Amino acid sequence: MSLSIYGTEIDTGVFPASYAVARHGWLALLAELRHPVRHEIYQCVGLGPDGETLLTDTAWIGDENAENLVVAIAATHGVEGFAGSAIQLDLLQGISKHQLDIPNDTAILLIHALTPWGYAWSRRCDGDGVDLNRNAVDFSQPLPENPDYDKLRDWLFVADTGQRQQAFADFSWQYGRVALEKAISGGQYRDPSGPFYGGSAPAHGRLVCEDLIQRHNLAQRRVAVVDLHTGLGPYGYGEIICDHRPDSAGAAVAQSWYGDSVTLPLAGTSSSVPKLGLLDYLWHANMNPQSCYVTLEFGTYSTDHLFEVLLRDHQLWAAEDNHDQRFAHSMVMRHHFCPNDNAWQEMVLFRARQVLGQALRGVSS
Repeated sequence: MSLSIYGTEIDTGVFPASYAVARHGWLALLAELRHPVRHEIYQCVGLGPDGETLLTDTAWIGDENAENLVVAIAATHGVEGFAGSAIQLDLLQGISKHQLDIPNDTAILLIHALTPWGYAWSRRCDGDGVDLNRNAVDFSQPLPENPDYDKLRDWLFVADTGQRQQAFADFSWQYGRVALEKAISGGQYRDPSGPFYGGSAPAHGRLVCEDLIQRHNLAQRRVAVVDLHTGLGPYGYGEIICDHRPDSAGAAVAQSWYGDSVTLPLAGTSSSVPKLGLLDYLWHANMNPQSCYVTLEFGTYSTDHLFEVLLRDHQLWAAEDNHDQRFAHSMVMRHHFCPNDNAWQEMVLFRARQVLGQALRGVSS
């Protein structure tokens, strides 16, 4: 199986203008498929900026009894769904045009807009400020601590950017850059208005995944999950991040399927530091040793810029009567997580085709 399974033309027109436009196009392409399709809808609490209903759509493409499954997830972090939708739309076009062959005894599960509120409002979180990718913890037990976040919390909301960056620089000088990134982005469970908040109960997207895993008995299948993200790492490059333990069966499977480009945060080889409550962990607990979960993370701008953009977003949403400023900043959010740059978009689609092709080949071999 080679890259030609998608054909040669890359159409950046699949990048959508909004959540609503993305969903409309996704459904239209789904209706064109000649493969068996099982479409399911999960409604999310809240409405979009135009009063629209917010939905997570899933599509099982192929034999429902297939032993092998590739899962592609878009918009775990809402605003990152602009790129995630484009990748899924590109995949659906490839299937519709018969440029992508689904191997025997293999199916594809698309999960579209896993955090639809954040997608519609151009935020990473849901309507309660919860970061789905910090939400996979046991809420019946004492929640994880991140004491370094508490040390920096007041600086996150100061109005003066220079003062905040100096505080970050001082912390980094004293404790190291990795400690700084873990303090801010590693996950926290005390501050609903702050960034990377893991919540106090299972979020919408987690409940969707738990339902899919249980009803489709995914623990008994060979599963390749590719969770589509943007905003971290070198511009335009799609890093295959594996949060399985380095000595685990999942890490070995990832490396056998995707090769030496796989990076492992727990081994210190990734642009991502280790984090709490990742959605990965929910899936890890329901995977057999022949399966693995990877994040395909497309870089945009620097981590420092990421922090500044996100902190401004949380500052605006923590204050009242900032509708105009929130709308203006939503464009900044979108630009950071999905640059309006044809070259970046081409790189994203090309790399996604490559990695999803590897996933199909690996899970079916």
